Amino acid sequence: MTASGRVEGRIARWFNREQGEAWGTSPGDFDAEAVRHTLAQIRRLFGKGRYFGLQLTGWRHVPEAPAMIVSNHSGGTTIPDIWGFGVGWYRHFGVQRPLHLAAHDFILATAATRRFFGRRGAVRGNRQVAYEVLHDWRRDLMVMPGGDLDTWRPFTERYKVCFGGRIGYARVALRAGVPIVPVAHAGAHETLIVLSDGQRLARALHLRDLARAHIWPVHLSLPWGLAVGPWPHIPIPTRFRYRIGKPILPPDGPISDPPEYLVRQHDAQVRAAVQQLLDELRAAGPSR
Repeated sequence: MTASGRVEGRIARWFNREQGEAWGTSPGDFDAEAVRHTLAQIRRLFGKGRYFGLQLTGWRHVPEAPAMIVSNHSGGTTIPDIWGFGVGWYRHFGVQRPLHLAAHDFILATAATRRFFGRRGAVRGNRQVAYEVLHDWRRDLMVMPGGDLDTWRPFTERYKVCFGGRIGYARVALRAGVPIVPVAHAGAHETLIVLSDGQRLARALHLRDLARAHIWPVHLSLPWGLAVGPWPHIPIPTRFRYRIGKPILPPDGPISDPPEYLVRQHDAQVRAAVQQLLDELRAAGPSR
């Protein structure tokens, strides 16, 4: 989660300069009817006996809004884990409780994607917008701090949380004085097989400067077979499992400028909670 509102990555900045719309910068873009329409289109994909089995436990742990939902991230660029959780969220709470998602710049890099995802609650992944969602609008925000590093971690590490040292989300939660709800997901990382995240290659190609990307993965996926690069894939059927943990409360209400040691402590506590939930999912058996 970046600190400013500036789009990072030269390619993403070029798209934003050329397309020039502000979708995804305000929670006010949320359109309940657009969410209902999307749910009607994809609901048959998720559920018992469907293409993606869907199991969510622990809803009792979600406090009243606003809360920050923090989860591991799985399944490559197609981001099937987000779709599954979104379906579960709106089935449980309804569209009267919007869930905003802190999105990578490339999700909102064109006019078409900005409008589509902005109307469905996606906002730019920077700290100022996140703070406004939580503090000013008093709405829920979902953050996946690991981003590309987490969603493209190797298949052998699918039960290991990888936030990549990113702690900005913890700073925002402390500033806003909101609880963090840890969530673990298993299943989407079995819709493909990531052989390598390709971090060395990404550094060699200067992808962080070009596209705010830290990976250039090698994976086995449909329809590509063996693929090199973060290409969207067709997920194979599997069961998506989510486990929601007890909220982690801020130490003492909003803190306008939380000290570094406190931010790191908060992050460590959240990561440990997500990892424990992920360990429980692993112990419960495979997703298929």
